[in-house]
Amino acid sequence: MRLLSKTARQRAEALLVRFVFALFGLLPVDAASAIGGAVGRWIGPRLKVSNIARRNLAQAFPDWDQAAIEATVVRVWDNLGRVAAEFPHLDYLIANRLEIVGVENIHARRDDGLPGLFFSAHFGNWELGTGAAGRQGLPLTLVYRAANNPWVEDIYRKGRTVSSQAGQIQKGSEGAREIMTVLKGGGHIAMLVDQKMNDGIKVPFFGRDAMTASAVARFALKFKCPVVPTKVERLDGAHFRLIVLPPMDLPDSGDAHADTLEIMTRINAIIEDWVRADPGQWLWLHKRWPD
Repeated sequence: MRLLSKTARQRAEALLVRFVFALFGLLPVDAASAIGGAVGRWIGPRLKVSNIARRNLAQAFPDWDQAAIEATVVRVWDNLGRVAAEFPHLDYLIANRLEIVGVENIHARRDDGLPGLFFSAHFGNWELGTGAAGRQGLPLTLVYRAANNPWVEDIYRKGRTVSSQAGQIQKGSEGAREIMTVLKGGGHIAMLVDQKMNDGIKVPFFGRDAMTASAVARFALKFKCPVVPTKVERLDGAHFRLIVLPPMDLPDSGDAHADTLEIMTRINAIIEDWVRADPGQWLWLHKRWPD
């Protein structure tokens, strides 16, 4: 009975998600984004999960007063609401609302004959980057964390098809084997690397150790392939900028553990710089640090 009840709840949740996405898909993208942001600002700060963001912000910015923290929480929810509302419009946004800085770095990875790793964070509208690379002739395989609800997961996978033409891989042991296959074949992988991973490694982030997935570093060292930082920032409403940086210089000390830690320390420092520059565009709602 409990299993049936859970299944019923998950199906109902998926129907609601499908309805909301369909509704936003019928609206012009600017209206959808604005409404999504307004709903996020109205509901989000009142939810219990926002206390995680408040705690994170207070520890990351100890000189901030409560007003600054609350204003940032509102911006976080505005951005998240917009990301959700923009989901049915990914193809249009990639084609018409996304400027690219560093497009030469995409072309270089397309033409160098090597496999490659692109990393980003839950910043701005993080769903847009892979599709932009694909339009430049560099299809990226997206690695992501699967939704807990299998019917919602199906909606997300289908919605991301326009932005991940090379395919999608779920995180996990099976996913790691699939990543290996892609890289062995000379393909390119895109990862979001800013969430807590309990069985990761301790890496500094905003002055505190954060459990961090080390897959990017381990694959980079194994395949000797470029690691490219990318960020999608929201400019105004439903307008965006994709910034693609040159590949990182990788250490080669011969000590795999030390080199992995150094790479992930650099990656966390890059993401921290992005977040410090505009805290309201990052997803402070997850438990990035231990309690």
